[in-house]
Amino acid sequence: MFERFSRSARTAIVNAQEDARELRAPNIEVEHVLLGLLSHGDPELKALLAEAGLTHESVLSRLADNGEEEPLGAEDAEALRSIGIDLDAVRESLEANFGEDALDRAVPEPRRGPFGWGRGRGNVGHIPFTKDAKKVLELALREALGRKDKTIESGHVLLGILRAPNQTTVRLFGGSGQIHDLRPKVHALLDRAA
Repeated sequence: MFERFSRSARTAIVNAQEDARELRAPNIEVEHVLLGLLSHGDPELKALLAEAGLTHESVLSRLADNGEEEPLGAEDAEALRSIGIDLDAVRESLEANFGEDALDRAVPEPRRGPFGWGRGRGNVGHIPFTKDAKKVLELALREALGRKDKTIESGHVLLGILRAPNQTTVRLFGGSGQIHDLRPKVHALLDRAA
């Protein structure tokens, strides 16, 4: 199937792995495929996404910020409180015993792999696609076949994302209404390119 992808679509998919690696993700998610489109998609598609408020830099920043937020959100804190665990008290105790920056210093040292230090320093090898990301690629093929297009373009990949977004991409797009509004614009873009 990958041979049917246009050069820009292929490059976008390959770049999704690089973006996942940069974000230290164990898998390539739908949002990483979107990042790949934002960096290496067709220029017209990137302009359309920019009009919708999505650029590679803004999405990368938002995804990176998600990893820097408090590991447990308010709902998690409330659930723990219901069983007698107060996160604020735990945090105060840690800071009293280990210093004010104890939680900031809590990043573990890289582990040494059996053949040296390479394996513990981030994901340097192949990063697999999640089931949802694979589904997006399959839907891109279906979109191209449904339109009777001979190649899978960046727009088809975006249509796959819009057809099966995950929670993160719905949030990035600004809700399901924005996704619904974007689909006909992508179809029009593909019609103009054909």
